[in-house]
Amino acid sequence: MAAWFQTPPGRYLLDWERTRFAEAVADAFGYHALQLGLPQLDALAGNRMPHRWLALPEVPGSPHAPDSPDTSNAALPLALTPLGRRVDLVSHAAALPFPAASLDLVLLPHTLELSADPHAVLREVERVLVPNGRVVITGLNPASWWGLRQHRAHWMARIGLGRTRLARLYLPEAGAFIGPWRLQDWLRLLSLEVEQLAYGCYRPTVRSERWLQRWAWMDRWGPWAWAPLGAVYFIVAVKRVRGMHLLGPAWRPTRAAAAPAVVARRDGDPSRP
Repeated sequence: MAAWFQTPPGRYLLDWERTRFAEAVADAFGYHALQLGLPQLDALAGNRMPHRWLALPEVPGSPHAPDSPDTSNAALPLALTPLGRRVDLVSHAAALPFPAASLDLVLLPHTLELSADPHAVLREVERVLVPNGRVVITGLNPASWWGLRQHRAHWMARIGLGRTRLARLYLPEAGAFIGPWRLQDWLRLLSLEVEQLAYGCYRPTVRSERWLQRWAWMDRWGPWAWAPLGAVYFIVAVKRVRGMHLLGPAWRPTRAAAAPAVVARRDGDPSRP
């Protein structure tokens, strides 16, 4: 998908996601945050946590990902993303090198679409999140105009019309669409409560920057007129732990210590208290 993100539609989608991530992570508090994938977007730039990491499934610029799990968690202090940001670790998204309940925020920008087992990735994210930790997910919407055009191109290729203009792909070939309705069911099974669901990028499937700008008015009307048809969805979910109660301090002030002492006194002997 790296080459597609350099096209006008790809830059248009990244600009929308950059704004949404900045709004979502600005008020997310904690100590540890992790972004899994999409080095073209610095999704944690607006976050103020002291420890923020970028993890990728492969070294930037390498043609293939690491084959053996022994090298999947190697540190890369000198590896840089296209934006000049340092890559902190190379790790499989379904086998993160973090203990359970250790991360306050996890970002998955198009990570599930490119994963061979998105269920395993979500289970791993649920494992490393602290109670009330947040996961932010973006993905391409299969029910959008962009998704329908992609389905049409695949269908034309299957019936033998792959050389026609109608079979030309608009979105990258890599990855598989995951509908937001299915993703919400997966999150619910893992006790990840969906706190926010938003759609964006309502402009039609044009390829030039000029025509994308001409259809900019659709982004203003889209959230009101045809919200579920946005090309990309944005989900914020919170990890809920059932039966968890906040405990107060172990000690409690003794009221008797602050109250005045009561002393018995005999009425017949004034010399004795």
